[in-house]
Amino acid sequence: MQVRIVLIGQAAFAEKALAVLHAGGHQIVHVFAPADTPGGRPDPLKTKALELGLPLSQPTSFRGEREFDQVRALDADLTVMAFVTLIVPERILYAPRFKTICFHPSLLPRHRGASAINWAIIEGDAQTGVTWFWPDRGIDTGPILIQRSVPIGPADTTGSLYFNSLFPLGIDTMLQAVALIAAGKAPAIAQDDAVATYEAPCRDEHAAIDFKRPARAVHDLVRGCDPQPGAFATLAGRRLRLYDALLESGGAPAAAPGTIFAIDRDGMRIALHDASIVVRRARFDPSPKKVAPIELATAGEIAVGARLE
Repeated sequence: MQVRIVLIGQAAFAEKALAVLHAGGHQIVHVFAPADTPGGRPDPLKTKALELGLPLSQPTSFRGEREFDQVRALDADLTVMAFVTLIVPERILYAPRFKTICFHPSLLPRHRGASAINWAIIEGDAQTGVTWFWPDRGIDTGPILIQRSVPIGPADTTGSLYFNSLFPLGIDTMLQAVALIAAGKAPAIAQDDAVATYEAPCRDEHAAIDFKRPARAVHDLVRGCDPQPGAFATLAGRRLRLYDALLESGGAPAAAPGTIFAIDRDGMRIALHDASIVVRRARFDPSPKKVAPIELATAGEIAVGARLE
């Protein structure tokens, strides 16, 4: 069954969602992409919609009467929300014949909120996954339509977990969700609020490394903040952000936690309480460039024996 779809989203995930829905024969009646940023590149969703010759709007809000009237007049069967950061009011969510489905990169009700992938890694979860759910007025609180899990590997970062696992799984499950809706077999399973968690967006206030914590917790923080916002420590009054880190077991080195005890072409090794980590890329604020630590050592910015605070 062909479904008349409104797609709201942004970035590469929404671009891919639009491409596969269009290729699957569904009628995309309208695309809502983010407003252009002055001097910036167009959002990939906008670019794909123009390439396919589809109707396109770029509202800065969905709260107005004009946006509501526009969506209602589209006479859509379904709205697909593929990576949406704007608040979409209930009356717009419920306007299409089959209402709206929304993507979330966690196993709801765990890790509601905008930084679900970060927090799954930071909190040491063994697995996470994707959920397509029926959104309501709450934050990631609506009934679940489809859900699939994936393991979190010991070297996974927020970036690798998203692009290698959750992104493709999210697209696959979207197609399954739309097929279930078209067949009249889509479930709506209430979330169990008793086991729900919600975390704030992962920002610098959460990214400071405490070297008094266990080694695995330090490693999970670095992985969970990679690539954004970047877990950091302070060295000589400068903020040093750490990326691409691996945990090395086998006992703690004879150095205080936070001490750099080796720098070579493999990375920078930092002592922890019960192990060590090797960091393969780093940068000092405000530089945006992540480099091998040996480059920073060659430039005299870090040295063996220095202690990160």
